[in-house]
Amino acid sequence: MNVITKTVQLPDGRTITIETGKVAKQADGAAVLRMGNTVLLATVCAAKDAVPGTDFMPLQVDYREQYSAAGRFPGGFTKREGKANDDEILTSRLVDRALRPLFPSNYHAEVYVQVMLLSADGVDQPDALAGFAASAAMACSDIPFDYPISEVRVARVGGEYVINPTFQQMADADMDLMVGATKDNIMMVEGEMKEVSEQDLIGALKVAAEAIKPMCELQEELSKELGTDVKREYDHEVNDEELREQIKSELYQPVYDVNKQALEKHARQDAFDKILEDFLEKYDAAHTELSEDELDEKHAEAHRYYDDVMRDAMRRCILDEGLRLDGRATTEIRPIWSEVSPLPMPHGSALFQRGETMSLSTCTLGTKLDEKLVDDVLMKGYQRFLLHYNFPPFSTGEAKAQRGVGRREVGHGHLAWRGLKDQIPADFPYTVRLVSQILESNGSSSMATVCAGTLALMDAGVPMKKPVSGIAMGLIKNPGEDKYAILSDILGDEDHLGDMDFKTTGTKDGLTATQMDIKCDGLSFEILEKALMQAKAGREHILNKMMETISEPRAEMKPQVPRIEAFEIPKEFIGAVIGPGGKIIQQMQEDTGATITIDETDGVGKVQVSAPNKDAIDAAIAKIRSIVAIPEVGEVYEGTVRSIMPYGCFVEILPGKDGLLHISEIDWKRLETVEEAGIKEGDKLKVKLMEIDPKTGKYKLSRRVLLEKPEGYVERERRPRREGGDRGDRRPRRDGGERRGFGDDRRFGGDRQPRRFEHRDNDGYQPKEFNDSLDHNDID
Repeated sequence: MNVITKTVQLPDGRTITIETGKVAKQADGAAVLRMGNTVLLATVCAAKDAVPGTDFMPLQVDYREQYSAAGRFPGGFTKREGKANDDEILTSRLVDRALRPLFPSNYHAEVYVQVMLLSADGVDQPDALAGFAASAAMACSDIPFDYPISEVRVARVGGEYVINPTFQQMADADMDLMVGATKDNIMMVEGEMKEVSEQDLIGALKVAAEAIKPMCELQEELSKELGTDVKREYDHEVNDEELREQIKSELYQPVYDVNKQALEKHARQDAFDKILEDFLEKYDAAHTELSEDELDEKHAEAHRYYDDVMRDAMRRCILDEGLRLDGRATTEIRPIWSEVSPLPMPHGSALFQRGETMSLSTCTLGTKLDEKLVDDVLMKGYQRFLLHYNFPPFSTGEAKAQRGVGRREVGHGHLAWRGLKDQIPADFPYTVRLVSQILESNGSSSMATVCAGTLALMDAGVPMKKPVSGIAMGLIKNPGEDKYAILSDILGDEDHLGDMDFKTTGTKDGLTATQMDIKCDGLSFEILEKALMQAKAGREHILNKMMETISEPRAEMKPQVPRIEAFEIPKEFIGAVIGPGGKIIQQMQEDTGATITIDETDGVGKVQVSAPNKDAIDAAIAKIRSIVAIPEVGEVYEGTVRSIMPYGCFVEILPGKDGLLHISEIDWKRLETVEEAGIKEGDKLKVKLMEIDPKTGKYKLSRRVLLEKPEGYVERERRPRREGGDRGDRRPRRDGGERRGFGDDRRFGGDRQPRRFEHRDNDGYQPKEFNDSLDHNDID
């Protein structure tokens, strides 16, 4: 084995090691990355040739986490890893977006990059290392690749920027960014922030770029040492330079003229298609010597060259005349229209349209039982704010079936979720779900989701801290030119044909989330800062338009929203409320119709009670309050008779709390039996708590003190207790001991003699002597 190991040091002294040549040697490239106890294996394999007719980069990146990495079993019946979860998909997208622009434009072979988490101790975050590992695997291969890249996470903790912070450090961070870059240029940014300024974001990007440089240099050294700096030869495109030049010379001006007409999306596309169709019709008529197959090849080439013409014409029209495809100025925002409560039954709903992009967002409020369980390799917990983004084909006029949720939907929804999540108060008792249905799309549907989501939340009565808006920015910058144009609120074509897609979300006081993809080289921080400030002005304009529709959350929730009351109880009472096997809490829910949840957090029991109406909530809360209430001496309670004894009865004054109502405390008159007072099990009695035994905690109750004392009533005089605690009026027992009993109850007399008991065994009844040695002093 030719094992090669390289090490790079982070600014805080921690090290990252890249090793190749030991494992996965049959892959085109493989690298093992290690940081502390976190280990990732990255491999890359590429097909030798492109599939005929392929005119794009067929790259597939898969990041997977093995549960064994953390010493855990996967959940579910099969007990094995299944399809990628959302976090794995999001990490895969982060790596893909940084790698994809760096392949040669004419390289179309299928490339598969796989990154596996093999070991993790929960200290370092592995998703921040996946991009570095993937690029290192590429560097170990001869697959054509322009530059190595790397990715780091940068957070701001206590005012200081930290590269690849630990899980513990992230708890105190106000900024969480993933940055992918080459040695010279930033290629990808995604993250969330707690209302930070644009200058703070630029500062984080600069720190990340400095940390990435030595990682890229390490890969260059590794590639040279392995000899993989010389890449494989390929020939994936057949080009007809004469046809390319003909299309450029004949079609550039017609395309440029369409750009200046400011047509709507489908009309503009139809106009572009007509130009190419007319050209191909004339071309076919002029080349009758070509076979049908040869003409099909020429048509495929013509479409590729025509895309280049459209790109050049659009860019020159913007750079030279400041005219965009829809006629707007570079800083102009498309017309905005919005509406709240377009649907009657959702808890909150809103329509938001900006130009030809529209989102219908709905908000649903649920209980703690509706929280999402997250059970990943290194993360286990619950989410109480969910956002789901759907992109049906009809939103772009495509005639195709809608399949399952794709990676794009997961990524766009996650960005909108990051932009909104911190604006929902931590003490808001509801679980919140937003669903964005994109009904029309022509650029920046994820930012429309943020705006529509804000309106739907406020329509539902969610007390948001501040409303959030979002905008997508673009860039046109040709290589070798100083001239550039920053575009506000980009169209889909401006995203596809431009050099940057830079999305930002924020409140009036700062940024909350961002996502940026760069397609060109040499993007300076000066341009980034200018783009951010232009985006800020655009967000503020959009936010003002939103506030014209609804300026603050509704004071009252809609009638169909389940009502929730939240409160805390002492930790020691959680078991009493739940009961053995959940018996008590289940009975309370059955009796009241409310849903009750209890969660122990920070040393207290956090209780949520939800129901469709207030009466059910009040009834459930009353039952819980009675369980956790502590009886107080002197208080009067309405209790329930649970059992009757010869010496009195036991009355439940609070759930699970019984006290003795002695026969002498039932009435002012002397009673021989409890039944004389007409008391039976199940009766309701008002009683007063007279005393709580300090040793046993037993309750002594009285009913007669609540009754009017009869006229002329004389309390029977009682002798003082003798020393030792026995009552002075007790008569001596016949056997010489002291009589002990409950008042006039004579069940335990002192005249008992040895008695005979009948004992049954397998042979029948046999007499057996039994010495009655009952210690009456032990009877309470």
